[in-house]
Amino acid sequence: MQTDSLGNPVTLLQGEAALGPLNDFVEGFISSEARVANILQAQDDPSPLVQACCAALHLFAESGDAPAQARPFLQRAEAQAAQATKREQRFIAAVSAWAAGDLPRAIALHEEQARECPRDLASVKLGQYHAFNRGDAPTMLRIGLAARPAAGDVPYLHGMLAFAWEQAHLLDEAEAAARRAIAMCRKEPWAHHALAHVMLTQGRLAEGHAFMAAMGPTWTGLNSFMETHNWWHQAVFAIELGHLDEALALYDQRVWGVVKAYSQDQINAVSLLARIELAGGDVGDRWQDVGHWIAQRGHDHVLPFLDVQYLYGLARAGREAEADALMHAIARHAAQAPEADATVWQRICVPAARGMLAHARGDWKTAVEALGHALPRLVELGGSHAQRDLFAQVHLDALIRAGRLTGAQNIVQPQASAQPESKRLQRQARRLYAALGLPALATG
Repeated sequence: MQTDSLGNPVTLLQGEAALGPLNDFVEGFISSEARVANILQAQDDPSPLVQACCAALHLFAESGDAPAQARPFLQRAEAQAAQATKREQRFIAAVSAWAAGDLPRAIALHEEQARECPRDLASVKLGQYHAFNRGDAPTMLRIGLAARPAAGDVPYLHGMLAFAWEQAHLLDEAEAAARRAIAMCRKEPWAHHALAHVMLTQGRLAEGHAFMAAMGPTWTGLNSFMETHNWWHQAVFAIELGHLDEALALYDQRVWGVVKAYSQDQINAVSLLARIELAGGDVGDRWQDVGHWIAQRGHDHVLPFLDVQYLYGLARAGREAEADALMHAIARHAAQAPEADATVWQRICVPAARGMLAHARGDWKTAVEALGHALPRLVELGGSHAQRDLFAQVHLDALIRAGRLTGAQNIVQPQASAQPESKRLQRQARRLYAALGLPALATG
């Protein structure tokens, strides 16, 4: 029996022709490289794992029609599953659960795979992806740690662990894992990404900006998410340091325009434009192009974290009827959501969406109240700490604009004290203290 590049046995029904594309999927997925898509070169091969990987690639589109696109591949995989190994059968079952929207089952299968077949790092990363989208950092960490004894020689596993540690607020462990990954392979963009999170959280803004600039030349051959998102992080450092022109240039040259139809590229764009505006920058007519592409998505409802940002982008682009339609669709989907997803859609997504829509339209009071309701449980919406900080920034802006200055001061000052390099927070603090009639603090 053949093995993949990580030593996992693979069932190939038509000889070795599919092995190269299969290795590209495995290696490309864990290294965030675009060659993951090479699996489609073998899409006519009936081998069950090959078919399941093709299905997974379609599901990564994060679009409403992705499950339908994946289903024929899953049917072929399941038809041949009896000939596959237990590892392959478990992977097929996990991807099938994903396509069916049963993420708890998918996560459980990936966690089992990490224990039973710890060098199946494509499964490890996929399990972490699902747990991340549910705000479940402990499960991300358990899955990664289960693989470490058998796969510690693979730098990308340490990058996966670094991000899991960071999302679990264990920053020293996160930095150690990221630096280990980078020492093993300098071109490890997921480890760069994890270390950027650590530095942002700890207020090491100039250091983070310099680090990402140094790593940038290695970001070649990546998938569009990893390429644009690491530059997004560089732009966030630039915003915090007060370099709004640099952030706009990064938006134009690096963040927006790689794959405009892709969900992650779209939310990178929405988030970055919003952050620039919240920091006092002028983004010109850039919202209109983003809104045009988001409007083509329809009402996907793949992940609540995505829907809320699509909504904000539509509203900021002035596409009012489409924003209203999406808000109604989110509420309708929340009311009909299956039990496992109902709470996050109904109790978190709907108020977050209402708050973001209200802010985009200048209804500061509604934004304060709705976002204030959602923020305490926002982790369940998915996304990273850095990504979810957008909602906190919007809430803070609404507090100030609504005249809720005492509440705003209670948020701004601890943040400004913890992030002394942040020009954005210094600007907000000055603005706030001037409004509070504390001129000495406003000029400090």
